Amino acid sequence: MMNNEEFMREAIKLSLNNINEGGGPFGAVIVKDGEIIARGANRVTANNDPTAHAEINAIREATKKLSTFDLSGCQIYSSCEPCPMCLGAIYWARLDKIYFANTKTDARDIDFDDSFIYEELEKPIEKRKIPTKQILREEAIAAFEKWRDKEDKIEY
Repeated sequence: MMNNEEFMREAIKLSLNNINEGGGPFGAVIVKDGEIIARGANRVTANNDPTAHAEINAIREATKKLSTFDLSGCQIYSSCEPCPMCLGAIYWARLDKIYFANTKTDARDIDFDDSFIYEELEKPIEKRKIPTKQILREEAIAAFEKWRDKEDKIEY
């Protein structure tokens, strides 16, 4: 059975190999019951998809393989501290534990700087860089009310 360091070495290997395949220097694996069940590498530029981070790709593969959106009982090993998007996805997927190698400061030092997102989240909506305006809440709330009242919903 593999140990934490071996799982992390697999994530690091993915990050190194991905550079040669036209992707960014990030890799991730998801482990369940001591086995790697999913792998992901950063494919943002290769796929023209800003959400194709290593952790997101690994989560997508794991949920497909396990046929569930709930990855409780799994751990993720990422070659770098997850960005805000990936961290959010990890929480939504309910992974039990996060292991990472490089830090967000290491990423910033090679021009992968996500600090502006953390800063934006702290600002009031009206002071954020991307203009944001709430409209038609009175109409949109109907979907939330319908969901609230639905008796056979699958909660997530």
